[in-house]
Amino acid sequence: MNMLNHLTESYPRTRIVVDYLLVLIGSAIIAIAFNVFLLPNQVASGGVSGISTILKAVFGFEPAYVQWAFNIPLFIAGVILLGKQFGVKTLVGTVFLPFVVFLTKGWQPWTHDALLGALFGGIGVGIGLGIVFRGKGSTGGTDLAAQIINKYTGFSLGRCVVMIDGLIVLTAAVVFDIEKALYALIALYVTSKTIDLIQVGFGRSKMAMIITNKQEEIREGILNKIDRGVTKLSAYGGFTDHERPVLMCVVDQTEFTKLKQLVKSLDPSAFVIVMDAAEVLGEGFKKA
Repeated sequence: MNMLNHLTESYPRTRIVVDYLLVLIGSAIIAIAFNVFLLPNQVASGGVSGISTILKAVFGFEPAYVQWAFNIPLFIAGVILLGKQFGVKTLVGTVFLPFVVFLTKGWQPWTHDALLGALFGGIGVGIGLGIVFRGKGSTGGTDLAAQIINKYTGFSLGRCVVMIDGLIVLTAAVVFDIEKALYALIALYVTSKTIDLIQVGFGRSKMAMIITNKQEEIREGILNKIDRGVTKLSAYGGFTDHERPVLMCVVDQTEFTKLKQLVKSLDPSAFVIVMDAAEVLGEGFKKA
């Protein structure tokens, strides 16, 4: 019992340590991707890193110093204007990311092809941000500026982020050229998709909604032959107004063909709607 109590008490501390490690690791990955892919190819893909890329090209300013100069005041402004919900982890990401940028500034570029730099830089930043978000942290920067604008203008947060990143990309088009701005848009898109992938994982599932006159046979087949749970939803036909329960089932990608064949063999006239399920938590799938 004492050991169990000790483990129960120590787990939150372990979780905190893991969260901080994720913030540090994610920030380091972002910084390295910036130095070896984005900066040498002048891909200013939004955010404070994009601003530092532009200022490096125009004035020769050290990117790490520029990022600190923007991140720290934005963090302080966020705490003053938005409250103290950001916490220490956001401060850690805000300070540590430029620190790694400074430490790795001497690294040689991994490619001098702007397209490859945009693609792999976007992937690297996306992986890093996804890891930071898994650690319930943030790297601050223009995300904080977007939240401040959102609070005082009423614009949606998504629109504020797009406005800021769009302005940075537009500035890159003026400072560099249109082609570099297009590469920056590619990097932004790849980053957003990579973040989604890191957040929800590589596993993909299918959710099927089955409308059939042979509910019991199909329900038993799903339970016994596919070994998956099934939920019966109450529904009514829009034309007949008769009760038509819907069977809902979630299966792995590899089990979907088996489910489709099962339904077809039991009721060829069944109406089946299939949707992608990006993340499924619970018994038989990923634990929450």
